[in-house]
Amino acid sequence: MKVACVGGGPAGLYLSILLKLRDPSHDITVHERNAEGTTYGWGVTYWRGLLDQLRAHDPQTARAVEASSVRWNEGVAHVRDLTTRRPGDEGYGIGRHRLLEILAERARSLGVRLEFGSTITPDDLPAADLVVAGDGVHSALRTRHCDHFGTRIDSGRNRYLWLGTSKAFDAFTFAFVETDHGWIWCYGYGFGPDAGTCVVECAPETWTGLGLDKAPETDGLALLEKLFAGILDGHPLIGRPSADGSTQWLTFRTVTNRTWHRGNVVLIGDAAHTTHYSIGAGTTLALEDAIALAGALHERSALPEALARYERERRAALLSLQSAARHSALWYENLPRYIDLPPQQMFALLGQRHSPLLPYVPPQLYYRIDRAAGQLEALRRLKRWLGPKVAGTMQNRAARR
Repeated sequence: MKVACVGGGPAGLYLSILLKLRDPSHDITVHERNAEGTTYGWGVTYWRGLLDQLRAHDPQTARAVEASSVRWNEGVAHVRDLTTRRPGDEGYGIGRHRLLEILAERARSLGVRLEFGSTITPDDLPAADLVVAGDGVHSALRTRHCDHFGTRIDSGRNRYLWLGTSKAFDAFTFAFVETDHGWIWCYGYGFGPDAGTCVVECAPETWTGLGLDKAPETDGLALLEKLFAGILDGHPLIGRPSADGSTQWLTFRTVTNRTWHRGNVVLIGDAAHTTHYSIGAGTTLALEDAIALAGALHERSALPEALARYERERRAALLSLQSAARHSALWYENLPRYIDLPPQQMFALLGQRHSPLLPYVPPQLYYRIDRAAGQLEALRRLKRWLGPKVAGTMQNRAARR
């Protein structure tokens, strides 16, 4: 096959690697509009399950990724002047720049052509058997045919900001700070020996009340460093350069599509779907898309059948994660419901924020049910069954209003 991947992110690069490993005769080009070495973001997170998948499909890439990652197995929550630390699943952090570097080196070694500074428009698609639209949440290839794809974009309520820091967190860190204008919080995690990521989030009224909507970047970062001084230990926060000197606050955009392919064009990664950053799954899902698409193309000789299989497989795999992401985002949007609980209870419900049952049960009652469910298998099964039922009923009622 002749394959053109539009977008040099993790999805497109890893797909090119997997296709070349399966059949070196594939003619594959990855087109990236930015210069090589230019990327956004700081560190990305992933979990043991992804590393196991990388080992199964390309051990060489897996070894390089693991060697460049830091790991943690605890979570720490700071609320006012209280701190709670709990063990958790083993997590990993790696710099986004380093991840792309690893994938690009591996792709080149297998004979993939990488064309940086190469902008592909919907009016000038490459001549190829398959065009892979991995051009991100703002995908131009998807937007041109959004009616066909059935694209829906929903914006969240809260404002968030992606920052770097020289603080290397030793655990996945949450910090909740109360201000005169409401709560502001951050998620912090390491991705190198002297590098970390801080994602700051707050309600829109807190954002405007603190003046973060109008503050120049220098002033905004200084205020955030003061608010989160307790976890930064004197380390600075680092923003992304912008042309006008402003700070790049965003609202999260949840992208869904009714179908993921049109003719020989297929969506992958953030162009096909997004999940809220609070569950830390974006990079994992992009790489899993690549694994599924490579497998479908290898096992189905006809392109329409392969693309249909890829879409079915990934839609099914995403259902639970998309639900978890929606409920996680809502947990933070309704933070006052949980923030005044005793620290152990608040942190326990922070860990349960993906539950579809939690929004409909008083928090302290949910905490007691969850504690009991940890000891009784029958109650655990009831909780798993009841959550989606209650959530579905409430969502249907809301839709009819």
